[in-house]
Amino acid sequence: MYPDGTELERERLVLEKAERDIVAGEGRVRDQLRLALRLHASGEDTVGADRLLETFEATLAQWRAHRDLVVERIAYLEAARHFGTP
Repeated sequence: MYPDGTELERERLVLEKAERDIVAGEGRVRDQLRLALRLHASGEDTVGADRLLETFEATLAQWRAHRDLVVERIAYLEAARHFGTP
């Protein structure tokens, strides 16, 4: 535990980074989907593109889950600060 709210501030920084990572990941998913669709439309093999898209989507899901945990942690720390810890 960090004194005087530094843990809360650290978690807020982690949340900001998580949000930036998610936005970037969403862009990667969009770009990869466009590429896979283009390859498919031109009759080319899409196995590699599809696998990479699945990886990007799975990674993005994990990043979102992590972000949600950070949000929960921030809420806990804010409540602890407001109501005091036992």
